Amino acid sequence: MSRRLRYIGSNSGNNGCPTLYEDVETGDVLVQGDAVTDPEEVAQLRNVKPGEGFVLVPRALLADFSPRDVDREPVLIGFDEFDSMFESFQHTAFRLETRRRYRSDEQTETYRRFAAGQASGWDLEDLWCQSRREQVALGKRFERVRIMDNPPTPGQRYLLDNAERNGAVGEDIRYLWRADADRLSLPEEDAWLFDSRVIALLHFDSDDDLTGVELITDPVQVARACQVRDAAWRFATPYQAFGAEVPSGM
Repeated sequence: MSRRLRYIGSNSGNNGCPTLYEDVETGDVLVQGDAVTDPEEVAQLRNVKPGEGFVLVPRALLADFSPRDVDREPVLIGFDEFDSMFESFQHTAFRLETRRRYRSDEQTETYRRFAAGQASGWDLEDLWCQSRREQVALGKRFERVRIMDNPPTPGQRYLLDNAERNGAVGEDIRYLWRADADRLSLPEEDAWLFDSRVIALLHFDSDDDLTGVELITDPVQVARACQVRDAAWRFATPYQAFGAEVPSGM
């Protein structure tokens, strides 16, 4: 069915271009403007899909007429698409890990061995480790700040052991005691921040199973996530030094 369009505005005089229109049913915005067809310019665009077109509009048009109010529906993605983000991002992937337990960890053989007091036996040649090394070799950064309770939960002790594996393939992992995280007013949400522009918020159920991934691109929320990252990173301790502060589990 054809869209029903409502004229929003134009600052181009009487020639009608460029102009903004609104889809009456969905609120989506349609942009009318000069087509961008130069192959060198198109080659600079990201993730171009077949059939997509591009138009050039003055910044003033968007400043004057772009809608400011928006009701945002949660954007949920599948786990395969989430996994692909760890290769498609451009420069930085930052994780704030806040939970006391991840049930998926407890279903692994490495966790079983760790819980039995044995060496975890991390495989530094598995596909996950290979992918991390490949991305780091391209100049990308993986950073994490993990929040730990005092005393730590079994799952948190396991992840401290895991930090040695992650560090070996190029991740930079730091730790904060939960009391310090609370003083910094860090959120309890568990999320990745990619390229300082998109948040992948992780959703868990009451059994600590990961149930979904929500993408957030709202500039206000992204700016706040960048502030959280900077504060957490500033006060967190590299995992090697932090491990010496952790009381024995015996």
